[in-house]
Amino acid sequence: MTRTARRALASVALLALTASAAAAQTAASTGAKTASPAVACGGDLATFLQGVKAEAVAKGVPADVADRALAGAAINEKVLSRDRTQGVFKQTFTEFSKRTVSKSRLDIGQQKMKDYADVFARAEKEFGVPAPVITAFWAMETDFGAVQGDFNTRDALVTLSHDCRRPEMFRPQLIAAIEMVQQGDLDPATTTGAWAGEIGQVQMLPEDIIAYGVDGDGDGHVNLKKSSPDAILTAAKFIQSLGYKAGQPVIQEVSVPEQLPWEKTGLQPGMKASDWFALGVKPRNGDTAFGNLEASLVLPQGRKGVAFLTYPNFNVYLEWNQSFIYTTSAAYFATRLGGAPTYEGGNPEPGLDDTGMKALQSKLQTLGHDVGKIDGILGSGTRAALQKEQLRLGRPADGWATLELLNAL
Repeated sequence: MTRTARRALASVALLALTASAAAAQTAASTGAKTASPAVACGGDLATFLQGVKAEAVAKGVPADVADRALAGAAINEKVLSRDRTQGVFKQTFTEFSKRTVSKSRLDIGQQKMKDYADVFARAEKEFGVPAPVITAFWAMETDFGAVQGDFNTRDALVTLSHDCRRPEMFRPQLIAAIEMVQQGDLDPATTTGAWAGEIGQVQMLPEDIIAYGVDGDGDGHVNLKKSSPDAILTAAKFIQSLGYKAGQPVIQEVSVPEQLPWEKTGLQPGMKASDWFALGVKPRNGDTAFGNLEASLVLPQGRKGVAFLTYPNFNVYLEWNQSFIYTTSAAYFATRLGGAPTYEGGNPEPGLDDTGMKALQSKLQTLGHDVGKIDGILGSGTRAALQKEQLRLGRPADGWATLELLNAL
């Protein structure tokens, strides 16, 4: 399974937090796994399911277990509808972070860290992942388990595997779900989750549950839906697998001077934290102990808005969910749970609305830049193209899209 395409955690998480179309931001990359060039899909459902059964049996699942796992399987048209009409994530960092990192959610998170102090201590000891990091994901994904999705998991994966749009992504997850039935960790008739197949309080896919599942409560099973200890420890093991380095920060709020090589900002390599400190970037908490680490200076809403240094552990967040605004908010959430104050938002220039952003992307495309799909999202490709044009125009290349810049182009 390729790491950059193994997760689609916004599908239910953002629905729980924003009740908007932002929910499916990264669902397009759910559970992608390197598979054979031709993956069987479509056609008669019964015939298709016989092929799935044969594949599961070849992997060691008893035939009667595969039969039980697939008995009554059906295509869910609502799943197909969600897959075809995924919303796009167009909130600013300020808008999204204020909605998600709320006082009530922070209070609940602090209480959860107290309630499960022993479990979190074990997670940090065994996997090197501290409580605030796990708790922030737990909150962002399902509001601490309150909203886990109500789609039958088996049927969702059957639907997306049978559909010929992306069967190579979902068929391995269906086979893994059958293996979970064999282990007694999934009930094909009653287990529910996100429309794209994620399960439980931290929204993980079947393959990842099998690979990284931890029985935290000692009952002999990994139940991410009902067992918070299982969810906490499984999340910790999974985060560790993504490359999390114990004892290193993820993100750090900073202030920036009036003059900087703005073209070096954004998620790009080449700078250490000490390089930024030497240029006048100052950590708000005064901590410069991690100056030897590589660091990117990210400006979610331009040089006049909030600024953060992101460290190598931030890449783990991007592995978990590829939305820049989501990951930055999740990382900031973790710092708040760890005692950091509310960020100083600055006074960012107004950004573009959807129409303006699409117009800007179209203009950048005509100028020869690859911005990907014209979707109205200020993603990494659009930001990088913007920086090049800002530099060409002699403007601070902070990658923030404004009406003034659109008019200048």
